[in-house]
Amino acid sequence: MDSRTHATGPVGHTTLVTRVAYGQWHALEDDLVVGRGHLQHRPDGRRFISVDAWHDAAFARLAEAMTAALAGPLHTVVDEADAELAAAWRRAGFTVARREVEYAVPTGPEVTGPCVPVPPPGVTLVPAGQADEGMLREVDRAIRAEVEATVGWRSMPAEVVPSAEDDTIVDPSLYAVAATDERYLGLIRVVRVKRPRIGLLAVRADERRRGVGRALLAHALGVLHRAGISEAWTEVDASNAAATALFRGTGARPVGSTLELVR
Repeated sequence: MDSRTHATGPVGHTTLVTRVAYGQWHALEDDLVVGRGHLQHRPDGRRFISVDAWHDAAFARLAEAMTAALAGPLHTVVDEADAELAAAWRRAGFTVARREVEYAVPTGPEVTGPCVPVPPPGVTLVPAGQADEGMLREVDRAIRAEVEATVGWRSMPAEVVPSAEDDTIVDPSLYAVAATDERYLGLIRVVRVKRPRIGLLAVRADERRRGVGRALLAHALGVLHRAGISEAWTEVDASNAAATALFRGTGARPVGSTLELVR
């Protein structure tokens, strides 16, 4: 989201910050633009800011102006490998809210095994595009309510904003589900844009630790493999030990990490 700031600024120059439009700021030195700040409204209601600056002085002035003009909380995202940029945001009063690890997830049996999903007894897997929309929306609402009652949905990555009916299923064809005769137990969403992304894998709280999530993941990876796709990707909260173990068990390898900071 942000480019790296430079270590030093020009000597004897005054950095001025001006708001040029809604959600946009410029840092100027001798009428030359040396930095830009931007505000982004995420679909879930959170506000993220970014700064692209030539040097530390411009970054600091932009961050100061933006945080003074905008009511909190404000968020930003930083590549964890960019320690310099993360330090600059900390100096601006931001603290780490979450750490997310990006994984490359192989789909082939040579790494993950046969990719044959084995759900618990009495549980069947319904492929993407074949789920009952009413039952799909019901399990989605139930799982989100469980998360909200514990860690809070705002601890999750930015997602689609609910409609007036509290509906977050924008495209039902993206979801495969685990089902019994009475209800859906869990769901997985895979979006195929450029490279496939596993955007959501979730199971009802009272159905966890039975292999439902593992079966859903194996099913999704198998579908991708048969379509000629060798690798998917996903993001996992570093504090989620169960999800980390699940993806690591498929041969997934970490390829990067990001920090979400908040003020």
